[in-house]
Amino acid sequence: MKSSHLDAVDRQLLHALTVAPRAPFRLLAEIIGVSDQTIARRYRRLTETAGLRVYGLIDGERAGWVDWIVRLQATPGSAQPIAAALARRPDTRWVRLYSGGTEIVCTLQARTPEQRNTLFLRGLPGSRHVTAITAHSILHEFTPAVYTGYASGLPAGRLAALREAVPETLPPPPETAPPLGAAPSWTPAGADILRDEDDPLIAELARDGRAPVADLAAATSWHESTVRRRIDELRQAGLLYFDIDVDESAFGVNATVMLWLKIEPASLEAAGRAVAAHQEVPFAAATTGPTNLVVSAIFRDTRQLYEYLTTRLAGLPGLQSVETAPIIGTMKKEGVWESPRARSEEKI
Repeated sequence: MKSSHLDAVDRQLLHALTVAPRAPFRLLAEIIGVSDQTIARRYRRLTETAGLRVYGLIDGERAGWVDWIVRLQATPGSAQPIAAALARRPDTRWVRLYSGGTEIVCTLQARTPEQRNTLFLRGLPGSRHVTAITAHSILHEFTPAVYTGYASGLPAGRLAALREAVPETLPPPPETAPPLGAAPSWTPAGADILRDEDDPLIAELARDGRAPVADLAAATSWHESTVRRRIDELRQAGLLYFDIDVDESAFGVNATVMLWLKIEPASLEAAGRAVAAHQEVPFAAATTGPTNLVVSAIFRDTRQLYEYLTTRLAGLPGLQSVETAPIIGTMKKEGVWESPRARSEEKI
């Protein structure tokens, strides 16, 4: 779907969904100034032609989980099936093919140290076609959980009306761990709020963040009022957030890259904050490893990428080196993985 196919209603709908992802079509129609049927029809068309999805996701850092970015080198011709196997795992996100089609990068989420050890010692592909594996622990994310770079469709008055109709749930401020030795044990408060019985609810929201409460109640065997209350509790604790996903090409994005930056340690915080403020950057985080700042960036074309690399990125404080890895294919984003065939056969 080309960006020229997105009209004003499409752009306003996408913007509205970033603000109120579970708002009913009736409210979205009222805010945008069209009929309920028009919004429902546009939403279905965007899911079919632009890959629009709404996901409900857990903020792993607040839950005490640890995210890892894993880079796998594979022999020529073997990367795609290995990436597909990784995409089918429930603990992976953002499974992508890079560079010449021999590198796979994905995000893995480990809830406990035991799960992390099992994951890396026995859980990753052990095929003879994998020639190297490196893992980078995400230490701190500089960008917000939800990327709003595309959110520019709603006029200020309509945006204000939507925020008034659906007040924003502000999470509590991030916790700071006490100094080493100050407490016998410490876990983020979110780790105590999240329960095992939440797993079916989280799984359904990861599949469809706009799933009706009745469907969520059936999946969890809870009463509908319990589902509503639990969603509110998780959101107020900052554990549950909603994000939308849409094909970047619908907005004229034709060059997506991962940037592995090496920053002087004393400048890492300043560099991370600076790059996270760039409109082109949906994701930036400090990591372990030979590089210490990883950035995902999107561009209209390679000319714009070149301009960015030689100007704005080059001006980051403490920048020592840059590795640029173009993304050539995406096997899985956030939420639940669906095979290409399943997506093509999906009934909306």
